[in-house]
Amino acid sequence: MSNISPEEAFKRVIAHAKEYGFIFQSSELYDGLSAVYDYGQNGVLLKNNLRTYWWKAMVQLQGNVVGLDSAIFMHPTVWKASGHVDAFNDPMIDNKDSKKRYRADVLVEDYAEKLRQKADKEVEKAKERFGAAFDEAMYRSTNPRVVEYLSKADAVLTRFNKALEAGDFAEARQVLIDEKITCPVSGSANWTELRQFNLMFATKMGSVAEDASDLYLRPETAQGIFVNFLNVQKTGRMKLPFGIAQTGKAFRNEIVARQFIFRMREFEQMEMQYFVRPGSEMEWYAHWKHARMQWHLALGLGADRYRFHDHEKLAHYANAAADIEFQFPFGFKELEGIHSRTDFDLSRHEEFSGRKVQYFDPETNESYTPYVVETSVGLDRLFLAVLATALDEEVLEDGSSRTVLRLPYAVAPTQVAILPLLKKDGLPELAQTVYNELRWDFQVAVDEKDAIGKRYRRQDAVGTPYCVTIDHQSLVDETVTLRDRDSMKQIRLNIKDLRSNLQESVSMTSLLKKLI
Repeated sequence: MSNISPEEAFKRVIAHAKEYGFIFQSSELYDGLSAVYDYGQNGVLLKNNLRTYWWKAMVQLQGNVVGLDSAIFMHPTVWKASGHVDAFNDPMIDNKDSKKRYRADVLVEDYAEKLRQKADKEVEKAKERFGAAFDEAMYRSTNPRVVEYLSKADAVLTRFNKALEAGDFAEARQVLIDEKITCPVSGSANWTELRQFNLMFATKMGSVAEDASDLYLRPETAQGIFVNFLNVQKTGRMKLPFGIAQTGKAFRNEIVARQFIFRMREFEQMEMQYFVRPGSEMEWYAHWKHARMQWHLALGLGADRYRFHDHEKLAHYANAAADIEFQFPFGFKELEGIHSRTDFDLSRHEEFSGRKVQYFDPETNESYTPYVVETSVGLDRLFLAVLATALDEEVLEDGSSRTVLRLPYAVAPTQVAILPLLKKDGLPELAQTVYNELRWDFQVAVDEKDAIGKRYRRQDAVGTPYCVTIDHQSLVDETVTLRDRDSMKQIRLNIKDLRSNLQESVSMTSLLKKLI
């Protein structure tokens, strides 16, 4: 879909997700609930496969990472210790003309990204002009216009972040005024004062309102790992370095939730906290930074769609941080974070609980608080990255076109569709036999309705890698036609060879082996 605008491409992704059972608006029957979505029959399979890919790579293939499933409800002091009660805020600002509310940091980040995109366009034009002799690194560092765009982007972000860090909201607002950052709806820069808004959902626990305790829906899954550090370490007799991984729902009361499932109020995280000896954290930080990028690249979405964004402004608890950014239809945005969190989290829980949260190192014969390297990826954002990249409108040699969802084979909702050519002559019965044989190893569907061409197109649109056509010859010699989604090439093979043939390309193992 390269010949249409990014905005139009994104609209098509959203429409395709609804039409083919990937994503539905939550409570759509009652006109929907803003920034909350349901995963449909194909969406839940794709989501589960992506989660499985992460879990197997992070836990099963690692000798020293174990899993956890901590509760959504936690003692309220957990969030005091973590800093969420006092500091988990977003800077909000309203446009007086449109009456729309925005996250000020997102407005500034979008402005800076547009400046970077202008620089990229200058670089692309120069590439075309100079050809093979073009030195991109030199051009980026010496061309006045490119340098100006990039320098301004960095300067604006630095100024805004410094103002927020200092609590100077007037100065942060002034950045929007000075840079003429306008409301996307009204086009004006008529902004209200900037203020902070806490993102945690508050609730109550107890049968009688006056006796109920104040609780929060967890805004992240990481704290469940930290408060279980000793439980896991002791019961598992774990030795440093080791990791604890978990996936699960988190909740943030986003005032401005947008861009489909990119930013939601209820979302799913896949996080791993890796506990290490103090002093070794930068080595492990580099290790996981590389490993996580390789994991993403193995999906085959294209190396040019990823980039690292190393943080210059660090959270108070971190000594290193980087984002893996992905090129969504609306620009490069954070997909995963890798952070060296030092001993902040365990030390804070030790302080607020009044209990020792330390590790006894048998090699050094001393107790200390481990440092932590964190990897955290949003499952919903990963889903969107895969879906948006996979959707393609392809013009065929005969001039016709097809909609094809080029999902990575191993994570496709359905790996194999079995298509009996006709609904008679024993073909449906043989199709059912093949289905019964393959369903133990693959997600399989039987599709009998419509002409074979229409069925191919339907399976292309939901991303099914292979179609197996059962015809009259199949009844004679037990052979079938196997059609590949991407190339549309067809081969004839024996039914008994189907499993091994498919296993090579669509199994999760085939994907995981790319990481070794």
